[in-house]
Amino acid sequence: MRVVTAAPVRATAQSGLPPHVRTAFGVNEIEPRPVEWAGRRAWHCGDILIRAVADNAVAAWSAGVLDTLEVPGVRIAKPVRSSDGRWVIAGWAASRFVPGTLEPRYDEVVAVAEKLHAAMADLPRPRLLENRDDLVTRSAAAAFGELRVTVDRSHGGALFDHLAAYRRPVHAEPQVVHPELFGAVLFDGDAPPAIVDLVPCWRPPAWAAAVIVVDALAWGGADEGLIHRWAHLPEWPQMLLRAVLHRIVLHAQHPDGGPRTLAGLERAAGLVSALV
Repeated sequence: MRVVTAAPVRATAQSGLPPHVRTAFGVNEIEPRPVEWAGRRAWHCGDILIRAVADNAVAAWSAGVLDTLEVPGVRIAKPVRSSDGRWVIAGWAASRFVPGTLEPRYDEVVAVAEKLHAAMADLPRPRLLENRDDLVTRSAAAAFGELRVTVDRSHGGALFDHLAAYRRPVHAEPQVVHPELFGAVLFDGDAPPAIVDLVPCWRPPAWAAAVIVVDALAWGGADEGLIHRWAHLPEWPQMLLRAVLHRIVLHAQHPDGGPRTLAGLERAAGLVSALV
């Protein structure tokens, strides 16, 4: 796994931080330094990081939750409001800088997921999820059998069809979960792990944990024991199965998907299929 730190990257004219955004977040007198933070481009301005966001509604929701969320044993990159009180300015959001790197400490990432989802258990279903249609939403719906999809055989279609036949009904209650924690938890030595943002999804918490495990097995070089160390989670084999199905569908739709990444999923699928 590639470890990503808050390391300097070369700025370009296309990636520059607009002056009015710096002013809005109160850092116009601080020279911004381009960095990569948790695998994404950001601008380091003193103790604040400003980053472009892909979805304004999700970024605003995430900031609103993280602003007051407390998770025992977990650091949180607290969001910063603009001078007029908004969380997002022209597609840019800001948060306090939290030091750390992405590291292959996968059991700890799953433990963070458990703590985070326990802290978010009472959150209402976000309205922004109504009628939402994006890669994660479609792939999760297909994995749970709520959406019929046809996956091209060259992108894992045969594997999806084979595994889907082993789906059985599950009874775990859904709640707000973060389905993309594999690349969103930072570590800084012995300090508590850190969460930098949230991606909302309405699914059982054990499924979100299973997605981390599948990602780690497929692309993170995790040991096979990882899949068994969390077997106490509710309906674990079926959650793992749905996690693999989810990733197969997402992989088939993703522009970066290819034979190499599919091979990792095939490894994870082989381990999961032995449990269902």
